[in-house]
Amino acid sequence: MAATKRIKRALVSVYHKEGLDEILKKLHSEGVTFVSTGGTQTFIESLNIPCDAVEDLTGYPSILGGRVKTLHPKVFGGILNRRDNEGDKAQIAEYEIPEIDLVIVDLYPFEETVASGAEEQAIIEKIDIGGISLIRAAAKNFKDVVIVASKAQYQPLMQVLNEKGAETSLEDRKWFAKEAFAVSSGYDSAIFNYFDGGEGSHFRAAVDQPMHLRYGENPHQAAKYYGKFNDMFDQIHGKEISYNNLLDIDAAVSLIDEFDELTFAILKHNNACGIASRPTVLEAWKEALAGDPVSAFGGILITNSAIDKEVAEEINKIFFEVIIAPEYTKDALEVLMQKKNRIILVRKEAKTCPMQFRSLLNGALMQEKDLSIQTAADLEPMTDKQPSAQETEDLLFANKLVKHSKSNAITLVKNKQLCASGIGQTSRVDSLKQAIEKANAFEFDLKGAVMASDAFFPFPDCVEIADKAGITAVIQPGGSVNDKLSVDYCNEHGLAMVKTGVRHFKH
Repeated sequence: MAATKRIKRALVSVYHKEGLDEILKKLHSEGVTFVSTGGTQTFIESLNIPCDAVEDLTGYPSILGGRVKTLHPKVFGGILNRRDNEGDKAQIAEYEIPEIDLVIVDLYPFEETVASGAEEQAIIEKIDIGGISLIRAAAKNFKDVVIVASKAQYQPLMQVLNEKGAETSLEDRKWFAKEAFAVSSGYDSAIFNYFDGGEGSHFRAAVDQPMHLRYGENPHQAAKYYGKFNDMFDQIHGKEISYNNLLDIDAAVSLIDEFDELTFAILKHNNACGIASRPTVLEAWKEALAGDPVSAFGGILITNSAIDKEVAEEINKIFFEVIIAPEYTKDALEVLMQKKNRIILVRKEAKTCPMQFRSLLNGALMQEKDLSIQTAADLEPMTDKQPSAQETEDLLFANKLVKHSKSNAITLVKNKQLCASGIGQTSRVDSLKQAIEKANAFEFDLKGAVMASDAFFPFPDCVEIADKAGITAVIQPGGSVNDKLSVDYCNEHGLAMVKTGVRHFKH
């Protein structure tokens, strides 16, 4: 069997016709004949190109409201017959089945119909049967047949036709088959996920056009992002998004979504190094920066309020990689765009995935996102002393921050401002000492501050260290067999302690 094959007959049945006319004209000039259905046949004939109807080939009309058009042995036999198989050749001749060498087909817009909020029956009708069957059949028989399964492959097909006429190599046909199976598998994944309703009973995901990143976590690592970044953000300025940028952007969005009041946060390596809630954006920015003006260098900035010129001029004084806000005034953008590489993102109203995935070993982990947000009603007193109203606000603020900090994590908060955090240490005591040392370095008065821990205290050492630093209230999950040791210390020294019953480990 020669690896090079000539296209003599093409079956064309498509939903998207943009860009198809040039392909059809080129094929016609090469002597290719056409068979088609309904609207596509009309489109082909409008180009003054002869086209046979599938109904004339099969002897059956389109039935069941268009659900059955191409599902017939004379169509699939023409596609699936093996040109070098004597038995296939004999049957093709016996049943007068014409060979089909090229299939151009696409699928009903299922995902778009789901996204439009259509009724279930309308969605079900967009589950393609004939199209998906044609794609699989032609791709299976790639040794003899070319399959174009999406408008995304129109241009590659046109390139082959311009270079080789109606001749294709085995490598060409195998490439188109590979792309076809990408289309079919993605389509089936979308349908499954619709029926699954987000329950994650099976892991199915497909993205056709990944975002190509400059490099991975380090320059020697290649990287792509499989997602719909543009559904969540408009990038209006700056260089290409990197792998590490994406990690920080994800962490920033997850953190800021914890806060209903006006808040500004600065993140570095996925952890908040400064954050504050204040009545104005300018105040929130200044207090967030005060938390750690050193670590803020090269960080990621995010706020849940609009950025105006006054704020832009203040934040423009430091170097940062990315800024995210729901809106910017025109004169604010004029200031922020002075740095050509600075990434400026406008956040859109879009849902994030409720699940988390992580590849490891020879598989992937999946879990629900930690979307638990504790309120004052969820706090259970552990000590004789109760936290004041201000301390309760700060405890809840600190608890949100510790949830988004790498374990072992400790956060110190006063007046809804992060004073310091200790993160990523193998010992909780080391995390607390790190936080206190940093707070002191930036001249925070910790007297009256509160402390949050992402896990319980098995010993009273942390509350003792916190007490000596001036901290007056503590929030923790509770649940240690030795809770009483920490409670006894707090009672003896006048600290308030509450528990949430919810552990917030983050690795």
